[in-house]
Amino acid sequence: MKDLHKELQQRKAQHLYRSRRVSDGPQQPEMIIDGKEVICFCSNDYLGLANHPEVKAAFIKGIEHYGAGSGAAHLINGHSRAHHALEQALAEFTGYPRALLFSTGYMANLGLAQALVGMGDTVLEDRLNHASLLDGGLLSGARMMRYPHNAAEELDTKLASRTTGEKLVLTDGVFSMDGDIAEVPALANICQKHGAWLMVDDAHGFGVLGANGRGTLEHHGVATADVPIYMATLGKALGTAGAFIAGSDELVETLIQKARTYIYTTASPPAVAEATRASLNIIKSHPELRGRLKNNIHYFTSCCEQTGIELTNSQTAIQPVIIGDTQTTVAVSEQLLDQGILVTAIRPPTVPEGTARLRITLSATHSHAHIDKLVTALGVIK
Repeated sequence: MKDLHKELQQRKAQHLYRSRRVSDGPQQPEMIIDGKEVICFCSNDYLGLANHPEVKAAFIKGIEHYGAGSGAAHLINGHSRAHHALEQALAEFTGYPRALLFSTGYMANLGLAQALVGMGDTVLEDRLNHASLLDGGLLSGARMMRYPHNAAEELDTKLASRTTGEKLVLTDGVFSMDGDIAEVPALANICQKHGAWLMVDDAHGFGVLGANGRGTLEHHGVATADVPIYMATLGKALGTAGAFIAGSDELVETLIQKARTYIYTTASPPAVAEATRASLNIIKSHPELRGRLKNNIHYFTSCCEQTGIELTNSQTAIQPVIIGDTQTTVAVSEQLLDQGILVTAIRPPTVPEGTARLRITLSATHSHAHIDKLVTALGVIK
């Protein structure tokens, strides 16, 4: 048997040990974490909808009508009218014929890869893809190939080398640790050239990118016909929980029949679906939320430039400050916490060795005063 105590002690010595923090109260910029008042800069609640009164009211109303849980898998008797209505609303919003709900984004990615490819097929992935996409490819049984980050020409070369079997290309829309955006137009052209499936995981783009918040495809002006598989999560910009995959009627029916992570799990509570529909309506009717987020991103990057804080080329709400050394990154995160600012230290294996970082995420609900405090603290610590 493994010596688990020794392994845990090694992780601590390498500054890779992870601990949970306990929050009291809702997601919002000013929170109580481990009993301490902090300004939070590490939430994915980009538009502030997790604590929005209309979303909460829809959740409560959903519980009153449907109860607390769904009771069964979608294919047994857990698929409610609320789930069905949300799937239709998501399909309409994204411009795809159908959408299918999953309990989490991780389960959506595992289920999609396993349902479409297997032995004799190939999965090709960006090296900086989210762990769920990488695991989906590995567990599918297909041959796994990775190409350098955002290197479309390398993908072209690798696809050309695969002359048999199905080919599935998986990419983040917005890369979760770097905040940069995938070159979807180039990827779509290459996949069409080689007859490959293309799936975009738009967990961090859906709701915030594009003129109407439809995500990375709208941001790039890419038609849905050019990206046959679109996935996004509901627990980030929409502020609730779960995920969906959108695509053709045939794709969705195939997932219903074959995606094990859909078939063999209890459906999410119907009340969550009702709350998510309320979030989606807010995104459609309140573009000023995206405007506030965009303003905060510009304000933060401008303040950092004036202060001499080096950022990456991210234009999204994810603004990493790469420090490099793991121990130093953890120490900086702790110094910020001492000043009442919560920014998580991201370390290997989540990011490559030598690129440990502070992953700063901005929200539409942050004030300029919140950002000023963060930038001032970073300027002193750096």
